[in-house]
This record gives sequence, C-alpha cells and structure tokens, in this order.
Amino acid sequence: MCKYLSFLFVLTFSFYASAQTSYTLKGKVLNINNQLPLESATVYLTTVKDSTVLEYTLTDKNGNFNFAVKKNEKPVFLKVTYMGFETFAEEQKDITSNKDFNNIYLAESVNTLKEVTIKGEEPPIRIKNDTIEFKASLFKVRPDSNVETLLKTLPGFEVDSDGKITVNGKEVTQVLVNGKPFFDRDGAMALKNLPAEIINKVQVSDYKTKKEEYSKDQAASDNSSINLTIDDDKNKGYFGKFLAGYGTDDRYESSFIVNHFNNNRKITLLGSSNNINAQGFSQDEVFDNMGGGRNSRGTTVNRSQANGITRSNLLGFNYSDELFKDFQTNASYNYSDTHTENKNHSNSTELRPDGNFYNTISDSKTDSRNTSNRANIELEYKISPTIRLFVAPKFNTSVSESNPESNSNSTNITTGKAANDAHSKSSSRNESNSFSNSINFNKSFEKKARNLSFVFNNSNSNSNSNNFTESNTNFYDINGILNRNIYRDQNSKNNSISDSYSAEIEYTEPVTDSIRFKIGMEYNLQNNINDNKTFDDVNDTDVYTNLNQDQTTYLTSKQNSFVPKAGIRLQKNKFTFDINSSTSILQYDNHAFYKGEATDLNKKYVLPNGNAQIRYRIDRSKFFILRYNYDQSLPSANQLLPIQNVSNTLNTVTGNPDLLPTETHSASINYRNFNFQTRSGYNLFLNGNLNNNDIISTAVYNPDNSRRTSYENISGTYALSGGGSWNRSIKQESNLLRYGVALSINYRFEKGFTNMVLYGAKSIGFSPRIYLNYDYGEFFTVAPSYNFSYNETEYDISRLKSRSNVVHRLNLQTTSYWPTNWIWGNDFGYTYNSNNPSYYLWNTSLSYSFLNKTFVAKVKVYDLLNQNQSISRSISATAVTDNENTVLKRYAMFSLTYKIQNFSGMKRPPGRNNRNMEGMDRGERPEGFGGGGQRMMD
Repeated sequence: MCKYLSFLFVLTFSFYASAQTSYTLKGKVLNINNQLPLESATVYLTTVKDSTVLEYTLTDKNGNFNFAVKKNEKPVFLKVTYMGFETFAEEQKDITSNKDFNNIYLAESVNTLKEVTIKGEEPPIRIKNDTIEFKASLFKVRPDSNVETLLKTLPGFEVDSDGKITVNGKEVTQVLVNGKPFFDRDGAMALKNLPAEIINKVQVSDYKTKKEEYSKDQAASDNSSINLTIDDDKNKGYFGKFLAGYGTDDRYESSFIVNHFNNNRKITLLGSSNNINAQGFSQDEVFDNMGGGRNSRGTTVNRSQANGITRSNLLGFNYSDELFKDFQTNASYNYSDTHTENKNHSNSTELRPDGNFYNTISDSKTDSRNTSNRANIELEYKISPTIRLFVAPKFNTSVSESNPESNSNSTNITTGKAANDAHSKSSSRNESNSFSNSINFNKSFEKKARNLSFVFNNSNSNSNSNNFTESNTNFYDINGILNRNIYRDQNSKNNSISDSYSAEIEYTEPVTDSIRFKIGMEYNLQNNINDNKTFDDVNDTDVYTNLNQDQTTYLTSKQNSFVPKAGIRLQKNKFTFDINSSTSILQYDNHAFYKGEATDLNKKYVLPNGNAQIRYRIDRSKFFILRYNYDQSLPSANQLLPIQNVSNTLNTVTGNPDLLPTETHSASINYRNFNFQTRSGYNLFLNGNLNNNDIISTAVYNPDNSRRTSYENISGTYALSGGGSWNRSIKQESNLLRYGVALSINYRFEKGFTNMVLYGAKSIGFSPRIYLNYDYGEFFTVAPSYNFSYNETEYDISRLKSRSNVVHRLNLQTTSYWPTNWIWGNDFGYTYNSNNPSYYLWNTSLSYSFLNKTFVAKVKVYDLLNQNQSISRSISATAVTDNENTVLKRYAMFSLTYKIQNFSGMKRPPGRNNRNMEGMDRGERPEGFGGGGQRMMD
C-alpha cells in the first residue's frame, strides 16, 4: 500500500512540477457597445502554422479570463468568440512571459442569432443559451478510441465503471446521435461502439420530454442529455468490427457491428454470441466482453445481469432516416437468447422481538432460458412550422423457461431445535407479449409561449405461464419433533392481462413575458386481470385434473380517473419558479372469485397532488435548485382483497380491505458549480422523503417459523440522503490528469410489526469515493480508485442488536500503448468485506495490431489469480442475509478482430489521429483575422 501511495505521489508531483514552466495569460472581455462584461466567452490560443489549439478557457461572470500556457517560441493567435458577436483574433509572436491583455472588446455581429467564426474553424467550447457545445476534434484521444473515451477527456464529464455519465454533477439519461437514438436512448451502444474520430460536436443540454421539447418549455427534470453530431465527411460511408475468440474451459465470444451512414440515413447491424456473462454488446479495445467482473457493463440491448454463468446470443438492427422532408424515422429490432445456470447458497438470520432468533440455510440451483424479440419505432413529423407530431410504438415478445430446485432448513437459534425444512423442484414456461405506444401532438401559436399539446400513451400486455411443482415441507414443534407435513405435486396455469391508457390535453397561455399559466385535463384507465388455476396430481399418475380450490383465484382490478390540473410559471433571466397542482378523481374497483365466493371491493377517491420548484442560476456555471413534491399512491389489488394466497407453504398472505392511500412528501436541494477556467467543479445535494399511511407487511410467526402475512398502514417513516462530489482536470500539452472525490450519506427510519409487536429500525449508510486518472500522452494510462461503504441498522427493541457491514474496494487500471501497435491492459481490484472473505480480481490483456491496424490479435486472462467471488450481505429491518452465487472464474482467451472503415470524405490513413482544427491546409495562414473585434489597451 505504501508503494502504491508513493507512486501516486510521485506521479502527481511530477505532473505539477511540469506545470511550473507555464506562463499566465489574462484579460477581460467586454461588449463594445455598452462596456458590459461578456460571461462564458470562449478564449483560446492556437498556433499560426496549423491552428492547433494549445489552451482554452471561458470568461467568468465579470468577463475575466486567466489561464496558464506552456512556453512557446512560435507565433500564436489569441482568439475570443461569443454567441452573437464577431470573433476577435490577435497574433502573438511567442509566449515567453506572463501577459495581461487588459480589455478586449467584441462587436455584435449583423445576425445576432449566429456566432461569427472564421471559416472552417470553431472554438473548442462555447455556450449557446442552455447548451454547452464541445468541438470534438480539438480534444485529443488515441486512434481507434470510442465515444466513451472522448467524453472522459471533456471538462466536467465523468464516466464511472458502470458507464453512468455525469456532466457538471448532473446525470446523463439520454444520448442521441444527430438528434436520434442509436438503438436505445440511454446511448450505451453509441458510447462503446462509435469511433471518436467521426464525432464533430458533443452538445450537452437539459433532458426534455417530447412535450417539453415541442412546447419549448423548460425541462422539469434535473438530468442532462447529450447529442453527438457526426462530421460531414464521416457521415457518408461504412465502418465496423468483427471479433472471434476462443479460450480455456471452452469459453468463447464472437461479435460484429457494421454501420452504413449516408447523410440522414444510418443503418447498423450487430450481433454477438458468448458464454462469459456478457449479455449486452461491447467491443472495448482493451478488454472486449470480459464479463462477470467489476467492469462487465456491456453495452445495450439486454441490460439484465443475472447471477451464474450465462450463454447469450444477440442480434440487433437499427435504421434511421428522413424519408421525406420534415419526416424523421428511427427503428430498431433486437433478438436475444440467454441460457443461465446458477447455484445459490443463502444464510439468513431472522430477528424476533420475543427474543427468538431463527437461522435459515438454503441451497438452490437454477437452469433458465429466455428468448425475446423487441422492436422500437419512432416517427417524427413536422407538419408545419407550428405543428409537430411524434409517434413511438414498441413491441416485445418473450418466452422463458426455468427449472429450479431448492432445499432449505430453518432452526431456532435460541433453543437449537429444528423449525422446518423444505425441498422443491419445478419447471415452468412463460410466454408474454406486450405493446406500448406514445403519441405527442403539439401546436404552437403566433404569440410567444402560447401552446397546445396532446399526449396519448397506452401499454398492453398478455402473459401465460405453465408451472409444474413438486414440494415437500416438514414443520416441527417447539421440541423439534415433526408436527405436520405438506406435500404438493401440482400444475399451475396463470393468465395475466394488463391494459392501461392515458390521454392528456394541456394549454399554456403567456400572461406576461415572464409569467405563464397552464391548464389541462388527464384521463387514465387501467385494467388488470389475473387468472390462476392450480391442479393436483391424480394418484401419482402425472395427470393434473383435480382443481385445487385453495390455490385457484381470479382477480380483476380497474381504475378510472379524471385529473384536472393547473400550473403557473414565473421565469426571469436567472430565476424560475414553478408550481403545479392536480386532483385525481378516481374510481377503484377490485373483484376476486375465490373458493366459490365472489368478493367485490369498490372505492372512490379524491387524491390531490402537487409540486413546486425553484431554479436560480447564479451565473453560467452555478445553479441552485429546490424541489418539493406531494403524491398519493393506491394499494394494489393483492394488498386490498381479503383472500388468502397459500402458494408458498411457509407464508400465507391475506389482503387488508381497510388500507388507505400512501401519502409521500419529498423535497430536494441541489447546488452545482463548475469553473471552466480551473476545469474543476463540485455539486451538493440533500434529499428527503416522509411517508404517511405507508403500506407495510405484517408477519405473525408460528413456532415452526412459518408465518401469516398481511398489510397495515403506518405513518412516520422517512428517509434522508445527502452528499456531493468534486472533480478537476488538468491538461499539460498531451498529458491529462483527472481526479475527484465523492461522498454519499443516507439515513432511513422504518417501522413494522412482527408478531404484533411494533418495532423501529434506523439504518445509516456512508460511502466515500476517491479516484484519479492520468493519461501520459498516447503512451500510458493509469486510473486508481478507492471506495468505502459502511452500513448499520439499529433497532429500538433492546433484545435486537445492531447489525453492520463494512466494504473496502481498491482498484487500479493501467493501459500501455507502447511500443507502437501493442496495447497491454490491466484491471486489478481488491475487495474487503467485514462479513465475508476478501479477494483479488485481476484481468489482463495484451493485443497487437497489424496490417495497417485492420487486424488486432489479442490474448486476455480473466481472474488471473482465480479468486473471484460473488458474495453479498443485505440488512433489512428484520433479517440479515448472506448470499453466494456461482461466479465466472479464471479463463484465458485468444481473439482476432478485423476492422473495416471507408468514408467518402476521409483523407487520413488508418491509424492516424489528426484531431486538429479543420478547414485549413497545413502551414496556411487563415484569412480575415483582426476584423472581428476591436482591441483597446487600458
């Protein structure tokens, strides 16, 4: 550990030492007409010879800029750009000393809607209203890097090991390519598989729904959206990769992705097949689909990550085009087939207020398979300049089969006597079909902000399952003597139908330039049917015709609601206040037919809801947001209807018809600040939830540890969470250092009933994180990180002791790109768990590119030390459970990758990365400098 820390210290010290040879450039940017400062103007330094960007920054709210530049004895340009103003440029013969440019005045351009820039040249970063735009070619990345690597070099961006992106503290929930989804809107496919060299700009803005986008309304969410625009000369051609690999223990992987771009038309075909737990699709240049470990997030289409060993096959297709003027279409199809085998060992200690403790040990093995077909279509039509229509249907079919087998034993720890034991095995098949659709229609009017919108959504699903189960459960009395036995050999058939429809119309009227009033009406219809029939075996003949009345139920649930709503917005230059209210007038009808008797439970509700939000923009980089929301939710039909569910021999569940709707008060405070001059930023957050009439399960346990469960309302439960993060990036020539810290704290108070005794449980969690990433030119990358988490639960019943868990995670990733054409990657992790054995996980790969980098040969080893584990602990209000699952262990694999690439406008040879200012020949001096702004020395 000491050597590790010493290495980081030397690395950081040497980086800062190199920065001491820099000189400082400073000045102030003003509007020549009114002498007011221009905030967030882009100031950057380029070479005269080839316009390579040496350094850049943005002005602060006072128009000041201050940045450090390495010594340069060759001529350079200082350039300043600002939206709606002409570009300023001034040549300097060299940078050999500190320089104060004093006041720099910019003149407004003739067309104030556009920023005037030198032909073929754009600044590395600029702010357009609420959008931050990065010129991708000016942020240097290695040849063959993907978009995810590019994003990591941009100031304010962070991409964690799970692929989650944050920009200036805001989570990114949508990634588009030329304004359209690339398979899914989460962008995982685009980040991992699109090459960085084809990207022209990275545009970051607030995430908006289609309704908000069309009405030009401010975003209600606090998330971000990224749009990747493609270079014009890369928007016509094709590129792709083909990979095949085979390894020890018959491990294999293969994948391909082929993209064809022709301006607006984009076609992508992909596929993969493997047995290394990579259920998605990824072609990472270092580790490929080295799944099953810390960095196993595969891109896309099937996000589920099951326990065990999974063999998966995937085929996907995406089509995007403008079929005719103003009519955009995007369609994707995904086929997936997964086969998972898993063994689970579980050890659970259950806590009882009466002083008895029970220990349940269970073992199970599962063999499951799932096949699915999914198609998504998006149609967008700009009928006229004021009328927009968006339609997005989705189709999904799936078939799943499973053959689980389990054994469990429960013991009273206090007496040492057996409570129960059970064995079961089953086979099931489930077929499901679903369809959903969203229609957005928007009409804007001549008067600014006047708007009419209509939104229709529907979701329809039908599922049929057929399950054969054989189980034997023994129950023991307090002396450990067999008391009773339940043996079942059954066939259960279930049909579940769910239909929901919603329609909303909303009208917005501007009262003044800064005040908008909106009114609307929403109608919702939900209808659910669950028909379950269970048949017993006839005299061990495997003929299931005897209907089991105790386990046969027919349930229906229907909701009809009208929701009038109204809201008002006050929007100033830096301040926005929103308040919205609605009232749901609802008819809730539930019906059950059980054991020959019908039960009807029909209720009417009037449920008010509301929310308020305050946004304050202190300046272009500092934001403060305060939110409050009040919501009410209804109990489900299963929680309400007073009928017994005895499908689980150890747990009989009965609904409670007297349940009330749950009221939830939630509030949040967020503060974000990112300084583009220092390329550092931080964010702070605090969230809270308070529940009244919260619905909880109540359990009454028998001496044999079987239980009867129902539901009750309880008030006074709440949860708090808070924390923040800080990050900074420092660039010195071709070297880049990024580092940061993060902290999250959560506190939760829960209540419940066990054996009719009210208990309270207080849980606290504490999780700090520190990370660093250093890129030494194009030769070497090192990325250490450390995570710590602490969780503790305390009970207000003295007989129940507090429970806690501590986890340390230390990780070090290194990638060497030297010598040329060789890449050596290592991902080393250490995990310490206070309640389970610690272990190391080391993945490594070595690859060689040849034939002009069109082929890549690679050898990789997963879990080199053969220590990988899948052990976890969960702490609930009434139990502490340890789980261990089958995990992927050590294997070695050799793979070969073939790359294809051909763009009509591409001039550079493969393997070169000339990410420079575009539009100028080498050595050509740009024309037109000096006329875009006026220079004045104070």
